[in-house]
Amino acid sequence: MVLVDTSVWVDVFRDPDGLVRDALVRVTGDDDTVLTRFNQLELLQGARDEHEWSVLAEYLEHQDYLDAGADTWRNAARIYFDLRRRGHTVRSPIDCCIAELAREHDALLVHRDRDFVAIAEVRPVRLHWL
Repeated sequence: MVLVDTSVWVDVFRDPDGLVRDALVRVTGDDDTVLTRFNQLELLQGARDEHEWSVLAEYLEHQDYLDAGADTWRNAARIYFDLRRRGHTVRSPIDCCIAELAREHDALLVHRDRDFVAIAEVRPVRLHWL
């Protein structure tokens, strides 16, 4: 299972040559590709206009999402806390939530966000920088 982060989706959607999409296809192969509701939130809030919103909303309606468990939010907060104690502050606590969901579901997290590299220093999460 492959969890594709918003940092990758934005580049896929905005890449006129399709090179990022091709690289993503090579990484995901035949594995199931999933999202989190945070990715849905981030992608929709970044829509440039009503048309893009509608296209994204329709696309995202048909995707598979990882569900949070009873401990997800506490564990994500602990990631943020542990990083801060080490002198690292992630730019968004949402990244801690996404990483925790990937960890809980043993999904490969495909990303283009340096915060996940820092998170992997305090939690075992499988990462692939695209």
